[in-house]
Amino acid sequence: MTSRSPNFNRWRAFALLAVSYFMTIIDLTIVNVSLPTIGRDLHFSEISLQWVATAYALTFGGFLLLGGRAADLLGRRRVLMLGLALFTAASLACALATGEPFLIGSRAAQGVGAAIMLPAALSIVMNMFNEGAERNKALGIWGGLGAAGATVGLIAGGFLTRYAGWQYIFYLNVPIGAAALALAPRVVPESRLATTRRRFDAFGAVAGTGGLVLLVDAISQAPQYGWGATRTIAVLAAAVALLVSFLVIENRVASPVLPLSIFRLRTVAGANAAGLLLGASFYAFVFVGTLYMQQVLHYSALQTGIAWLAASLTSVALAGLSQWVVTRGGAKLVMAIGMTLIGAGVIWATQVPVHGHFLQNLVGPFIVAGAGTAFAFIPISIAALAGVEEHRAGLASGLLNTSQQLGGAIGIAIASSVAAAHTRTLLHAGHAAPTALTGGFQQALWVLAALALLALPAIFALVRRDELSDAVAKTAIGEAQPALAGSN
Repeated sequence: MTSRSPNFNRWRAFALLAVSYFMTIIDLTIVNVSLPTIGRDLHFSEISLQWVATAYALTFGGFLLLGGRAADLLGRRRVLMLGLALFTAASLACALATGEPFLIGSRAAQGVGAAIMLPAALSIVMNMFNEGAERNKALGIWGGLGAAGATVGLIAGGFLTRYAGWQYIFYLNVPIGAAALALAPRVVPESRLATTRRRFDAFGAVAGTGGLVLLVDAISQAPQYGWGATRTIAVLAAAVALLVSFLVIENRVASPVLPLSIFRLRTVAGANAAGLLLGASFYAFVFVGTLYMQQVLHYSALQTGIAWLAASLTSVALAGLSQWVVTRGGAKLVMAIGMTLIGAGVIWATQVPVHGHFLQNLVGPFIVAGAGTAFAFIPISIAALAGVEEHRAGLASGLLNTSQQLGGAIGIAIASSVAAAHTRTLLHAGHAAPTALTGGFQQALWVLAALALLALPAIFALVRRDELSDAVAKTAIGEAQPALAGSN
């Protein structure tokens, strides 16, 4: 059972929650095109500079499950506001940073704030709308924002860096976050587990969060230290040990952070597998494509951001169609089509030449992959919550976002390793630097395409039409009566 506020406007609350979500997704990529400028202004070393991006992804991916469980137990609006406050304050600290340690630490705090805020926001959305047409519409918009957020972050980062200064990519969050924080108590309903004893699995939380943080750290830093390096092996071993301990603990405690029974819903398991591979393929595609444009074609930060607009606009334009098809019972097929399109777009991009041109070599792959995100993000978001009990909404949303963020970290780490290794091989063979870089990026893109297409067997093996059909079958009920008493 959960407790809720009875009177509120669902779509007004959804708008505020969607803005909060969009901020966290944009911040995954908004710094990418600004890193050279940040490095010059703050005198970062080449090794330290990557931590401006990695610190955020590390804490974001590592604390999502903990944030989702805290939302269920402590109150979703309360936890949402805590995350908003931390995210906004950390954004201001990032903008005011004058050196390496302060900026990296502030980015890590931003990631914690996002991890607290995001599962709370998505679980509130889930509980505001009954399964069926209305929830699918809301999650369709939500998935569309997720699909567009990565590329919008690149565009905003390029524009602000060029015309205002890199500090404004962080200042941008401050008024938006402050306004959302002020409006949340008036607009967003409260809901939480209505139980007198809110037992918290402290040991499971420490083991699970620690294991995820170490895993993300190991795969993010492996390109720098090497996959066979002592540091990489030691951190991976520690991560595996903690995650195994986490599974043992979750099987034995009365109130686990991650009740493993949620994976009895095969559709939820399949959606999370697809979400992991979606993050690994598309987020890494954005990463590799950005490097190719800046290092080989010598695009500016602004030009790089504008180039990604082709993918973003395509995704936004097709989001409504994706949601419409999913609502009529085709989520499994739509998900498969989306991942196939992402794979096809990345395969097309493997043909980029040293002297490439946007219209001839990039716009086609970007449009195809952008279409794929519209047809993948939305059904994955819906399937990951299909059949989940109301009191596990925070858990399910945290699990989905953890899968996607871990997938992104894994994909970027693999792509970086493959590109760097192949580039070194070509350089040693006597190829010019632009040719070697292009060859390295092409090799990495082949791997990312394989990761996208690897989602297909997982989707067809795990996602069940009957579980998705049950959700869609409730459309008539959801349309015949309000999802919540007194809602508008």
